[in-house]
Order: sequence, then C-alpha cells, then structure tokens
Amino acid sequence: MLQKLQRFGGAMLMPSVLFAFAGLVVGLTSILKNPDLVGSIAQEGTNWFKFWFVVEQGGWTLFNQMPIVFALGIPIGLAKKANGRAALEAFVIYMTFNYFINAFLTQFTFFGIEIPKEGKLPTGLTQIGGVTTLDTSIIGSIVIASIAVWIHNKYFDKKLPELLGIFQGTSFVIIVGFLIMLPVAFLTALLWPKVQLGIAALQGLLKASGVIGVFLYTLLERLLIPTGLHHFIYGPFMFGPAVVENGITAYWATHIQEFANNTAPLKEQFSQGGFSLHGNSKVFGLPAAALAMYVTAKDKKKKIVAGLLLPAALTGFLTGITEPIEFTFLFAAPVLFIAHAVLGALMSSIMYALGVVGNFGSGLIDFLSLNWLPMFSNHSSQMFIQIGVGLTFSVIYFLVFRFLILKLNLNTPGRESEDSETKLYTKQDYRNKDSKKDKTIVKDDSATHADQAAIILEGLGGKDNIAEVTNCVTRLRVNVKDETLVKDDNFLKQSGALGVARNDKAIQVIIGFSVGQVREEFEKLL
Repeated sequence: MLQKLQRFGGAMLMPSVLFAFAGLVVGLTSILKNPDLVGSIAQEGTNWFKFWFVVEQGGWTLFNQMPIVFALGIPIGLAKKANGRAALEAFVIYMTFNYFINAFLTQFTFFGIEIPKEGKLPTGLTQIGGVTTLDTSIIGSIVIASIAVWIHNKYFDKKLPELLGIFQGTSFVIIVGFLIMLPVAFLTALLWPKVQLGIAALQGLLKASGVIGVFLYTLLERLLIPTGLHHFIYGPFMFGPAVVENGITAYWATHIQEFANNTAPLKEQFSQGGFSLHGNSKVFGLPAAALAMYVTAKDKKKKIVAGLLLPAALTGFLTGITEPIEFTFLFAAPVLFIAHAVLGALMSSIMYALGVVGNFGSGLIDFLSLNWLPMFSNHSSQMFIQIGVGLTFSVIYFLVFRFLILKLNLNTPGRESEDSETKLYTKQDYRNKDSKKDKTIVKDDSATHADQAAIILEGLGGKDNIAEVTNCVTRLRVNVKDETLVKDDNFLKQSGALGVARNDKAIQVIIGFSVGQVREEFEKLL
C-alpha cells in the first residue's frame, strides 16, 4: 500500500511543478502593470499595460485549467505503458464525467442544484473546459484520472475479436471509461454537495487553528519527505480546497493585485496564507545547514564537499526543490533531518504569529516575483519581518547543525572514514570498474543519461528484475521483483545519484532534475 501511495504522490507532483513558471509570469506581469512600481507608463489603457495584460493572460492558463492539467498529468506518472495515450484517454474520460454531471443537474431536479443560464456561477459550480459542472477541484480530476489509468493498465492491451479490432487499445479504454463514468457522475452529483459542506467546515477549523495549525502542517510536510507522502500534505493546501477554494497557489495568484493595493494587513486579508510558509526553511534554513556541514568536514575534503553541497543548496534556495540537499544528510544522519523539520516548523509558525502570509512554498524566485515585489508598496514591513526572522533562524540552523554533527560525530559529507573517500569518477572508470571491489561514492558530471541508466539498471538486478518504473521531480521510482538482487547504495550512487531509499521491493533512486531523461534511457534499456 505504501508503494502505491508513493507512486501516486509522485504522479501528483508532476503537474504541480508547472505552476512555478506560471506563478512567475503572473507575479512579474502584476509588477509591470503596477503604476506605483513602474510609473505612469503602466496606467491602464497604455500600450505598455495592454502588452503585459496579454502576457499575463497566458500565465493564467494553468490556474484557470488546473483540474484538466492534473487529469492529464496523473497518467504520465502512473500509466505502466503508452503514457501519451493514457493522458489522452484520461482527458476524454474526465470531460465525459463532467458532461454527464452537467446533464444530470440540468435534467433532474432531485439533485437540488440549478445551473443558471447566465451570470456568475454560484459557489459549488464551476466551468471546466467550457462545461458547467460541480466544482470537484483537483480532487475530482485526480480521482477520475486515476480511474482512467486503472482502466488503461488493465484493458489497453486487451485483444478483441477481429471484427471489433477497430475498438482495441485507446478506443476500448475510452468505451469502458464512458460506461463507468455514468454511475460515477450520478453518485458525484448526489454526494459531492455534502462533501463540499464538509470541506467548508474543515476550512473554518484550519483557519481557527492559527499558529499551532501552521506548525503542525509545516512539520508534517517536511517529515514525510523521505516517504514520498508529503505530496498528500501540501497538495490539498496548495492546489486543493483544504483552506481556500482552488488552493493557495491559484487563490493568491488571482488576488495578488487586490492584496497589493489594499493597505489592510495581509494576515487580515488572507490568513490562510500561513499554510504556505514552508518555503522559508528552503531559503533561510538549508543554506545554513549546508554551511555547517562544510565547516565540520575534514580540511582535505572541504573542496569536494563544497562542490557537492553548493549546487544543491543553491537549487533549493532559488527554486525550492530541496530533495538533493535534504537527502545529502538524510541517509547519513537522520537526526539532522528531524532537526530541520522542527526548526522549519518553528520558523513558519513564528513568522505567521508576526503577520507573515503569502505564497512562500518555493524558493527565492517565487519570494521575489509573487510576494515581495508586488506587495512592497503597501506591505514592505511584512518583508522586513520575514527576512529578520529568517536570518535569525539561519544562525540557529547553523549552530544546531554544527553542534549535532560534532557532538554526535555524525557521518555527514566530508567526515567519512579514509577508506571511503569521496571522489569524482569518469565514464571510463565505470566501464573498467570491478564492481566487487569498488564501493566508493561517485559523482560523475560528465556521464550521459544513458550511462546513468545503465548503472542503475545493473544495480537494480538487471531488466528481468524490473516490475515497473515511474518518476517524480527528482526520484526514479522502481518496483523490483526480487529485492535481494539489488546491489548496495554505493553501487547505485556510482551513477551520480544523491541517495537511495528502500521499502521492500520499492526502490527510489534520488537523481535530481534530470530524472526524466534518465527514466527515458532506463526504459529504452528495458
């Protein structure tokens, strides 16, 4: 069950990463259309304003079509074969589901919901792909896309009689989906309005939880990273209806101009934004943690450690993708990861108590474009409070990490024993290696994705031992048939992997941003 949840969480993350660019576009255009920041050239009606308005509308694409994006993205992560066809099938099945709901609501009065012929839609209804339907948010799209993937995996290869051959493959999957969507849409129309009442109650509860709620949310979001289940914590908050309609990401983006122009404290305007402060540990905390690991490394290894930690810390600092640096110390010293989660939660809750809210789930790029620059005119005090608290915690992070590393003699990078020297390997080193003798960690920046895939495949027991393979943003997730055939972590790290996580037959190889290309080469070898 855990393996399936991990795969599902990874699949859910794939469409999520697209919103970083979309948010950047919306944030920058909001700045460039603001006369207080740019001057009179940005007044409404000028050519400058019109141009950036056009660019901004393109940035709204993902936010306005969020359920469809997730419906298309889930199959890419979960389908066992023909991912492109699975995405097409999921889209058709999901839209069929919404057309059925529209028809049920317009033709039968016992559902108690009336779709207005014109004007603004009431709460609970929305438009998806031009169809007025129940607002099931990304919850509905993820569930329907998951059903579509199940149908695809089960029936895509089903052989039909020759006479019916035209209905094989994608057509057959859509036919089965069409039949299943009839009862699913009926039950959704019947039951979802009651679920919406429960979501509204949950929103009120979480809003009232205040500082404690922010602390617990941030703590769990970090602690669950090693399991891959953290997507289930932040997903409903950032992209789902846990605290606000359509999620914090979309809500903040669509109200960013309104919040910027209003002089009332941001916490009064958008108190739900406290559940999006987990990015502060990425910007202020992890760089300080990396510095502590560098300072405590052996002198002769400091240069190598700097080469490993600096890119990882910089990646998390700028973009918010922190797995490379977190896994750098997670496997060697889990106590540091627990300290990181607690400190990050404390930082977020203190910031929230002092009035800091917004969309701070990623790195510095989003901090600037989506928060600090648009809000500077009327809410600069929040920025200075946030930076002050953040820098204070940078010092705390450094001192705590340095103390724990030295006090507990933790085996962080650069503190390994002499016989396990960290070194850089070339492709030729790998080809000439004696796998039984070579147990050193390899970081080969010159290796191609095909070379990496070949090393990983060999380390996982060869192609006959692979049951299925998927990936999320930074991890290659593989289910093997026999876990005893999988070689040790050091062998797999010869591919340049940052770490390995194991759970019986489920193996996660942490690669980094190039995991998509590595997976493609891996599947070619299969």
